[in-house]
Amino acid sequence: MRAGSIGGIIVVLWLVLGAVAAFERGYFKDTGDTSCAEAGTVMVTVVAGPLNWLGVNPKLTCDIPEPSK
Repeated sequence: MRAGSIGGIIVVLWLVLGAVAAFERGYFKDTGDTSCAEAGTVMVTVVAGPLNWLGVNPKLTCDIPEPSK
């Protein structure tokens, strides 16, 4: 039971550090035009956690097709 608790604490700490890194990069500022790429970049930055301070700078791009006319 203790190993699960410690693992959960590590995961939560990892994600909190990732959120801090995303905040430091200014990803949570409201620019008005949020895109799929911006949302994806924020998510992968949070998941990367403390690796952000070791030089990892994850970025995502997404191309959403336009509807046909």
